[in-house]
Formats: sequence, C-alpha cells, structure tokens
Amino acid sequence: MEKTPAIMVQGTGSDVGKSLLVAGLCRAFTKRGLSVRPFKPQNMSNNAAVTADGGEIGRAQALQARACGVPATTDMNPVLLKPQSEVGAQVVVQGRILGNAKARDYQAMKGELLPKVLESFRRLGDEADLVIVEGAGSPAEVNLRNGDIANMGFAEAADLPVILVADIDRGGVIATLVGSHVVLGEAEAARIAGYVVNKFRGDVSLFDEGLAIITARTGWPSLGVVPFFPAASKLPAEDAVALSRAEAAQGRAIKVAVPQLARIANFDDLDPLIAEPDVAVDFVEAGRALPGDADLVVLPGSKATLADLAFLRAQGWDIDLAAHLRRGGRVLGICGGYQMLGRRVADPEGIEGPRGREAEGLGLLDVETVLTGDKALKEVRGIHLESAAALQGYEMHVGVTQGAGLTRPFLDLANEAGGSRREGAVSADGKVAGCYLHGLFAADAFRAAFLGALKDRAASGLAYDTQVEAVLDQLAAHLEAHLDLDRVLDIARGARRAGEVADFPLPRPRMAP
Repeated sequence: MEKTPAIMVQGTGSDVGKSLLVAGLCRAFTKRGLSVRPFKPQNMSNNAAVTADGGEIGRAQALQARACGVPATTDMNPVLLKPQSEVGAQVVVQGRILGNAKARDYQAMKGELLPKVLESFRRLGDEADLVIVEGAGSPAEVNLRNGDIANMGFAEAADLPVILVADIDRGGVIATLVGSHVVLGEAEAARIAGYVVNKFRGDVSLFDEGLAIITARTGWPSLGVVPFFPAASKLPAEDAVALSRAEAAQGRAIKVAVPQLARIANFDDLDPLIAEPDVAVDFVEAGRALPGDADLVVLPGSKATLADLAFLRAQGWDIDLAAHLRRGGRVLGICGGYQMLGRRVADPEGIEGPRGREAEGLGLLDVETVLTGDKALKEVRGIHLESAAALQGYEMHVGVTQGAGLTRPFLDLANEAGGSRREGAVSADGKVAGCYLHGLFAADAFRAAFLGALKDRAASGLAYDTQVEAVLDQLAAHLEAHLDLDRVLDIARGARRAGEVADFPLPRPRMAP
C-alpha cells in the first residue's frame, strides 16, 4: 500500500524555530491546494489546547492545525508531557491523562507508547495528502536515543525523511550542524535529506561560504536560509522560554503585570493583550516586585497550583497584590490563578503531589477549591456579565470551586443542554475576578470592554484572530520566498514506498571534523 507523503522537521536544539517553520509549511502547502496535517509524536509543554474531539495537545500543534485550516485533534500530538516539577511530568496520551512519571521512569515508558504514536500518525495520513512532522529537542541528544519516539526513533519507525533546522541567531550554526552529523549514526545521518538555516539577519549571500562548508562536511544539501521573521511575535508561543525574552512596551496607556509562576501554563491567554497598541504586558520574573504602576495584575494558569501558590508567596507577590489593590488596581485570575485567589486550595487525592495537602489561598475571592481527578476539557461560548460582550474559549482544569463568591459570577456560559451556567466569581467591590476560561481575551468585544473598564480609551479596532491568520499567510509567503518548497515536497513524496527514502541525493561519506 502507498504511504501518505510525509516529512519530519527536526532541529539541532530546542527553540531553533521548528514549530514556526512547520506552521508556515502547513499554511504554504495548504495554499497550494493540498490537504495537510501537522504531527508531533511527543511534546513537552504546559501551554496546551483543547481539541475538537475533547482532549488536549500542545499549543503549537493547535496553531499548526489552524494553519492547515482544520480543527485540532488529539492525533496531532499523541504524547504530551506537562511538567509538574523539576524531575516529573503528567503524561497525556492521545488527549487523556495516563498518569504522572518521573523523568527516569518515562525513559522506560517511551517504547510502550510507540504503537499509540504510530496509530495516531497513520490515522492522520489516511485523511491527508501530506503530513508534516515536528521533532522535539534534538536528534543529537544521542544519550536519549534508546526508545526514542520524538526524533530519529520515530523517523525510523515511520520511515520518514528528515529536514534538520539550525538557528544562526544564537551563533555556532556551522558547529551545530556539523556536530549533529558527527554524533548521529550512519543510518540516521543518511535519513537527513537536507538542512535549513533559520533566523538569519542581514545579507544572506554573506553566508554562501558557510553553506558550502556545512555541505562539504556533512554531504547534506541546503534547502534554504530563512531570514528572521519579526511577525512571529504575533503568533502564540509554546515554550515559556519566550517569556524570558519578552519586554514590556514602554509609554503605553494601560499596564498589565503578570507574575511569571514557576509552572506557568497557557500563558498565551495574554497574547491578545500584547497585541493591543496601547497595552504593555510585563511578565514579572522571580525576584522582582510587581510594578506599582500596573492597572491590572493577571494571575495566569498553573500546572501545579499549590506549588505555584507557595512560589508566589516566596517572591512576596502576595504583599504586592495587596498594595496593588489598595492603590485601586484590579486583579484577574485565570484557571490556576483563579484557584489561588480563593480562601483555600486542597488536594485530598494527591493530584499535584502527596495526598492531603492544602494551603490557605490569597483570600481575595470568597471561594474554595478542591482538586479532583476529573479534568474539564471543553470549548465554550458565553458572555461577560458586566459588559454583555460575547466571548469564547476553553476550560482545561482539575478541581471544583465553590463558595459564596459564586453568587457574583464573572461569566455566563452556554451549557451542553442548550441553557447556560454561571462561571467564575467577582469580589464585592468589583476589583477582583476569576474564572476557568482560557482564551477569553481573543474575543475582540470582550477585550475592548474589559480594557475600557480599566481606563477610558477608544477601542483599537484590533481583530485578533484576523491578525493571526494574516501572519500565517505572511509566514507562508516568507518560506515560499526563501526555501525550496518544491524540493521539500519532492522529498516528502519520495517516502511513498516502504523502506525507501528516495529521489534525493544521499549524503556523501562521513568526514572527520
């Protein structure tokens, strides 16, 4: 039987731009009239999305699905690891929680997950003309090769050709590509059909000699040099590492402070605020006080509410919050941040760690939360009660929140029975609010009303979803201009027959560095 054409994009390291390139390739080939699907066998991220089939996957794969013009499904990211501590993570398989595992235990578990990963990959292939696969981390991490399902282990199991991406912006791009060739096995090096140099700044022709050196040392052909794409900052980022590089815009009318929790999750909730021309969003790192001139403090989602509540107090941010409210500021908690705003958070079942833990909350809302094993995963629509503005988003949380504060709800959401349900809570003075709804700021009418309540302002007219679509189109055009996409498609189609990574030059014999 013929296999659906597919190609895998791997990187010389993390954060070299794989996710963005895959999104751009998905949009570019979709615009060419192909039915395209994204796939990432294993992802590690606390920035997740709810899928149309009621599960969860990495946020990057949801954006890539959007680039393809199709709903996101759990098959697009069958294994999602959501870090809960420095050594352990929640393991989500085909959209559902399998359990928690320490890093060493997960290494032994990976081989058992490969059949599920291949099952999802084959289902995607059955509905597509082309599947674009994203690796994780780097195949050069050969110490993790045993049982690998994220990079070469998957490429080998699915018999895929590979494009290797390197980031020139961080320096050492020749060394990372040539070094990858040195440490990879012969068969793995032969599976690489070409390489891409990403994030170039300046005159691309100045790197012609660099390309010649890389190809001479590796035998891999260059598929192009991609100049830096500034508009990437307008697309949702998957990794919290992006927050460490974020800079709050100066001189803007409205200032939003976001404490950067140790296990911050779904921080792309703030992207639409960042996109507003008169809003400055300041992600406050550990060791720095919340700014005294903030109009709004947003407590974001968290993968470990109790641990991050303790982290928040250790930074003194609870004291900063109290001072912020005394100055007349406002506070919004989303998901885990909402839970922290209540009087108590309890974990009797040990969802986030040892059984029976609990902690006093910040006491800014008259609610209490008990963490439970059942996880809410659903897309919802409704209205903001104060403004009657329409909004939509998704719920992704464990825990049940109850208390007198719920009699002053924040939202009115549609339920599955065709009626509505009240969601969230607002303090008696209206200064503090919280809810479980992620993605609410993407709704233009709600965002305009919410910001207008902070300060008198004219609505900017920003259409956030339209902006994301426009940037995806720009990214596709950017890749069409700088990569040999005809060659990329030929490489993918060369993998039609089992056991063949064909129709492109195999690498030359390996050379000593």
